[in-house]
Amino acid sequence: MLRQYHIRDYDFKLIILVVALTVIGIFAIGSAKDSSLQSKQIAGLVLGLFLMAVLSLFDYSVILHLYWLIYFLNIGLLVLVRLIGVEVNGARRWVNILGIQFQPSETAKIMLLLFFAQLIMKHKDEMHTFKTIAMCVILFLPPVALIYKQPDMSTSIMIVLLFCVLMLVGGISWKYIIGSVAVAIPAFVILLMLVLQPDQEIINDFQQQRILAWIYPEEYEKTTAYQQTNSIIAIGSGMLYGKGYKTNEISSVKNGNFISEPETDFIYAVIGEEFGFVGGCTVIVLLILISFECIMVARRAKDLAGTIIAAGVAALVGFQGMINISVATGVIPNTGIPLPFVSYGLTSLVSLYIGVGFVLNVRLQCKK
Repeated sequence: MLRQYHIRDYDFKLIILVVALTVIGIFAIGSAKDSSLQSKQIAGLVLGLFLMAVLSLFDYSVILHLYWLIYFLNIGLLVLVRLIGVEVNGARRWVNILGIQFQPSETAKIMLLLFFAQLIMKHKDEMHTFKTIAMCVILFLPPVALIYKQPDMSTSIMIVLLFCVLMLVGGISWKYIIGSVAVAIPAFVILLMLVLQPDQEIINDFQQQRILAWIYPEEYEKTTAYQQTNSIIAIGSGMLYGKGYKTNEISSVKNGNFISEPETDFIYAVIGEEFGFVGGCTVIVLLILISFECIMVARRAKDLAGTIIAAGVAALVGFQGMINISVATGVIPNTGIPLPFVSYGLTSLVSLYIGVGFVLNVRLQCKK
């Protein structure tokens, strides 16, 4: 499994980018909450770096031979959430095994990425056929359904986007892409109209409230839209350079408790308020550069599986970052999804570093 590599082929640029973004997150978490969470995030960084370094030296092609084991392990963990999951704030998304609590929906992103990388490569000459596409969709439905039932619509949407990217990179025929888009757009409009009806049973009531609060923020500014509205105000109040790290202004989002748990989904509001437009743009630029670097690795990968892994991590970081920041700035409804490498959450952080570890190994084996 271990191979001889050249140090010049190691992508230190990607490592510097992800560590820089994580360090910004650690500082923001320390300001948003307390030092105990900051210490845990630092421990997550250390663990993530260790796993990233180890996996970067293992031949990903050998690991991908275990793709069915990866798939069923992923399903098993998601089923455990349904059976013995820990419930927090009305959602059952965590499991506690031997005293270690983690979120399987976050690890599912990387595990599904690895599984479909190998599956698509094995059937790369058949990706234009309906039979192969249907097989991929059928295998994708169980994990995404288990995640949606937690309930976790935001992660479900993210995984659907990731799956679409994997299929596109895998070589799905354009006629299926055009046909899917032609059906998806009107279907989305019809679904949106249905979920806005008072007696709808398609989505949970709190999910409907979030959509309504996004459409009519002035009517929900004291209730459902409270956090999102305050997030927008906080980001705007930071102006160019921000109010300063760990600002003691009582009107800040953290000191005034205007956002619950600002260290997770709304960490960008803390960054925007304390580091201003410059700090907010720095985070966006780092996310773009990380995604771009992964795409460059994908273009030079030795095989289709490597291309899919690198492109998948690029999509995961790019899309998830875009969704989180869009929520914090009021562009889309509140979804509750973490900002990659920045938001507090050890499962999310370590899973992303595992993904980066695989990208680094793809880079080490790139075509010269």
